[in-house]
Amino acid sequence: MQFDDDADLDTSEVEDVRGSRIPGGRATIGGGIAGLVALLLGLFFGVGPEQLGLSSGDQEPRTVPSSAGEVQQSCRKGRDANAREDCRLVAVVNSTQDYWKQEFTRRGGRYAPATTVFFSERVNTACGTATAAVGPFYCPADRQVYLDLGFFDELRTKFGASGGPFAQAYVVAHEYGHHVQNLTGTLRKAQDGQQGANSNAVRVELQADCYAGVWAHHATRTPDESTGRPLITSLTDQDIRDGLDAAAAVGDDRIQERFQGRVSPESWTHGSARQRQQWFYEGYRTGDIDRCNTFR
Repeated sequence: MQFDDDADLDTSEVEDVRGSRIPGGRATIGGGIAGLVALLLGLFFGVGPEQLGLSSGDQEPRTVPSSAGEVQQSCRKGRDANAREDCRLVAVVNSTQDYWKQEFTRRGGRYAPATTVFFSERVNTACGTATAAVGPFYCPADRQVYLDLGFFDELRTKFGASGGPFAQAYVVAHEYGHHVQNLTGTLRKAQDGQQGANSNAVRVELQADCYAGVWAHHATRTPDESTGRPLITSLTDQDIRDGLDAAAAVGDDRIQERFQGRVSPESWTHGSARQRQQWFYEGYRTGDIDRCNTFR
């Protein structure tokens, strides 16, 4: 995956609070076994930590700036995205939102942008306080995507994905799929409390995978607002394989087999490895969001 060296990155779409600390408040789930349970429940779930039992304690936390905001100083151009992981993620956010803005406009609608928050250790959100253990998530209450960049190392070491820049891009695009679902009213279907292979929770996740594939299909043809040229200049077959591999690595069956030694479809919330790959590829193959109806 390569970016246009001369493109301007829009860092206003990313809030960098890494290095900040949150005094007061206490997350009810931290690391260790409890944190792993939270991760299995929350990974790419599309809802914030409040619904996952991760609300803060009685005292309201607040963020205190320290060394935060690095991307605003360091991520200016596409060449920075080609050189740095955090800048690459800024560029992916830009590209993803460029696509959805244009797609909503094409369909006679209006896209409301969402901010991605880079954090470390834990973060306060409108959905509650979350630790890094919950994995990347989207909070519908504040319409923001939350991402601890350390998760991408865990995607390889804990979940067995091959990694690569596009595996990271898939994660970000999936979360923005949840934002699109929130804007269109689909996301609430996942909040009926049901689990299982045929649940709405699974269908919402698979649709977000499909939306991520649709973005990937259009990524090298979506003009950037600053230049009129695509921000992403190339995606290779290996990039797509890395995305498919990441999708499989976070399938419910793979996660359950790896961490509990058995597969329990009745408790699925995301879909199997095969389903996640299938729906991502359907979106990538067709580039058509109408083909992402996982509720049929």
